[in-house]
Amino acid sequence: RKWFNNNFSKIQLQIDIIENSIMGSISEKCKKIKIVLTDVDGVLTDGGMYYTKEGDIMKRFHTRDGMGVTLLRKRNIPTIVITKEKTPMVKNWSSKMKIKKLYDGIIKKESMIEIICKKFQINSEEMAYIGDDINDLELLKKVGLSASPNDGVELIKKECDYICKKNGGEGVFREVADLIINHQKR
Repeated sequence: RKWFNNNFSKIQLQIDIIENSIMGSISEKCKKIKIVLTDVDGVLTDGGMYYTKEGDIMKRFHTRDGMGVTLLRKRNIPTIVITKEKTPMVKNWSSKMKIKKLYDGIIKKESMIEIICKKFQINSEEMAYIGDDINDLELLKKVGLSASPNDGVELIKKECDYICKKNGGEGVFREVADLIINHQKR
């Protein structure tokens, strides 16, 4: 029993050291963020597409994500949406939330980095990106802070700096916004 307690304490100490190292790294990354990029389907929404009998598609956005956009904007951190889809509801949501820029219909999302860096006079280390699926992978690899919803695909989660506690459509954007804001306050 004594041996177990002694070794358990050593293991817990090692876990604490690793967690502090990871959180320290995330904290440093968060402090550099000047712009937040996000995917839509599977991040801002649950990834489901709801069809009416007329064939119209509907998507559900979480109210807290909108507040996350507002909180970042109040701190002069704009939000950019990059999505493969081109839908009126994403344009409407982006307009209502005062998204700085919507890039829709983008197949190779990583191709937007150079454009965004030039337009906003930043470098890629000053960007955060939230993505959940394979078409987000290359962009996630090139930004300063990468994040995935808890239900993102495994390949994506392995590449990300931060895995959200929330699933897509449940306030993932707000969780990342709060993470950035809280670390920038320190």
